[in-house]
Amino acid sequence: MQRKIYDYADGDEVNLFMVIKDADVRVAKNGNKYIAFTFSDPSGAITAKYWDAHPDEIARFQPGRVVLVTGKRDVYQGKPQIKLRHLRLANTNEPNDPAAFIPAAPCSQEQLEEEINQYVKAITNANWRQIVEFMLRQFHDTFYTYPAAKTNHHAFLGGLAYHTVSILRLARAVGEQYQDVRCDLLYAGAILHDLGKTIELTGPVATQYTVAGNLLGHIVLIDERIVETCAALGIDQYDEDALLLRHMIIAHHGLLEYGSPERPALLEAEILHHLDDLDATIQMVKGALSQTERGQFSSRVFGLDNRRFYRSQQGSNDD
Repeated sequence: MQRKIYDYADGDEVNLFMVIKDADVRVAKNGNKYIAFTFSDPSGAITAKYWDAHPDEIARFQPGRVVLVTGKRDVYQGKPQIKLRHLRLANTNEPNDPAAFIPAAPCSQEQLEEEINQYVKAITNANWRQIVEFMLRQFHDTFYTYPAAKTNHHAFLGGLAYHTVSILRLARAVGEQYQDVRCDLLYAGAILHDLGKTIELTGPVATQYTVAGNLLGHIVLIDERIVETCAALGIDQYDEDALLLRHMIIAHHGLLEYGSPERPALLEAEILHHLDDLDATIQMVKGALSQTERGQFSSRVFGLDNRRFYRSQQGSNDD
């Protein structure tokens, strides 16, 4: 079995196939162009710089292409990187399927779908349930394969559905603890809250933001689709049921500066915001610690104020 990038220690010579996750063309101080790469394999992502890149190389090394990476694993400013010595595209007789080089959710699509369907059945409000069922059918294929983000959290195949299931499990626990929480509203909001990522992002391989994603963002994009769904189902978009569900979506980032058009004004919206943030935070920390030796601090986590996290020599953290 081929070694993966996080099987290598700092200073090790690297010679392995990876997929190009990102290829950002920049200009160095000497005026020459270089490519700031992010490579990926099932163990995670790592950066590298390709200096003095010629136009044909820029055209050749595009996101989504599988390449043979030769160099040395290193650390720069506390973050792992590869010092490149050579780079070439994979040949037809070599590993060349991009999907084989991206991380995936720790459970199957069938398991995710079965569990989410159980929560859909628990939505007792007829309007909310109709809207959720309609939209899950509409976005079925992308919902169960897309990541939840380009980089920060659940940035892997099936990450969006896995993130949704995690929030639903947390929501159920909250509902058991606090009896006055409307669990069906919380479940409906949790299922739809990030569904706009299927429009905002391009997919699980070499994930980029779409034009619509950059200009509007996933909150606006999915609110539009909820309005369209209401029209298709004969539900007034300004009926209280529709307004409550739409509020769950537009408020789930919590703060205006984090992209929410409104701050939470429902108990269930406040809960969804915190559960969303909690699950994303845990996933970011787990991801950093999974690439950290015991007794060491992780590289800095951009999405968590560039903090570093310590992986204890005791206990779990995915042993």
